[in-house]
Amino acid sequence: MKLGMVVSEFHYDITSLMEQRALEHAKFLGATVFETIKVPGCYDMPLAVKKLLEEKDIEGVVTIGTVIKGATSHDEVVASQTARKLMDLSIDYNKPVSLGISGPNISRPQAQERVNEYAERAVESVVKMIKRGK
Repeated sequence: MKLGMVVSEFHYDITSLMEQRALEHAKFLGATVFETIKVPGCYDMPLAVKKLLEEKDIEGVVTIGTVIKGATSHDEVVASQTARKLMDLSIDYNKPVSLGISGPNISRPQAQERVNEYAERAVESVVKMIKRGK
């Protein structure tokens, strides 16, 4: 299984750990992350995901990011709109795209606690969907 991965650099102290865990888990599940694209933030993910989905060899895309609660509801807008567009891309290209984004409405400590869980789930969902499609 050849996967693509898109990683948000916003809160990179957290997302870099998520990326490492996702790579380890992909290998454990017998999948290879063929290409990784880093983007400034979660909101920027859809364009990179689309680029990977257009590649013939990539069977699915894992997304890695976190959207931490700030002083406004900006986190809710970013997470909601990103999730919606990722879902649309998955349907448009008929390839699985995971939602490996923790948040919205979480604190930095909560995001740090969820590093492994969200990274592993993001990879597992893509791998399971690819297997079910064969």
